[in-house]
Amino acid sequence: MTDGHTVRVLIADDHQVVRAGLRMILTEPPTTSADECIDVVGEASGGEEAVRLAAHVKPDVVIMDLMMPRVDGIEAIRRLRSAGVDCPVLILSTAGDAPSIRGAIEAGAIGYLIKDTPKDDLRRAVIAAAQGIPALDPRAQHVLMRQLSEPASPTPFDGLTPRELDVLRLIARGKSNKEIAAALFVSVGTVKGYVSAILPKLGVGDRTQAALLAAKHGLV
Repeated sequence: MTDGHTVRVLIADDHQVVRAGLRMILTEPPTTSADECIDVVGEASGGEEAVRLAAHVKPDVVIMDLMMPRVDGIEAIRRLRSAGVDCPVLILSTAGDAPSIRGAIEAGAIGYLIKDTPKDDLRRAVIAAAQGIPALDPRAQHVLMRQLSEPASPTPFDGLTPRELDVLRLIARGKSNKEIAAALFVSVGTVKGYVSAILPKLGVGDRTQAALLAAKHGLV
């Protein structure tokens, strides 16, 4: 932190309206003089930009979306660590599935929150993260505890790359190849390549079966 009462935050999310909302929430004046202030020192619209900005502005905490074009949140965390940027990363995502949560934590995230987290809880999580204290959404805790308490078993998605998981989530949401390409900022041909790789890995014959499998296992 730059001083005892200010937490410097970098926001990484591919939706401008989400970044604006987070900035508004985080920079609200503290309710008491003992509370820390939060200063948003940068915004990134993707993982690649987040890595570059974090190295430049050196925030106390990065709030990172999980699913972003080109470089997703998990890959961005890996790149931050490879670049020697060790600031805490707090994932804020709509995804609450086990592969996403576990993947983020294993990559080095200090915490994982779902995007409907109350704003006071979000502020507390950011301040805790700046102090090196993990912050997990209760739902994420439940998912992780359930995994620990149950015998480990392979899932149909173990062989998929992070980007293939992104494509599968969008398939499961009924998106066309064109819509997936627009969401991930890649060509339609690239999406077709991902789909061609995903189907045999999952042992299914078409995207409808892939979507049903994703829904059955809670990927969406």
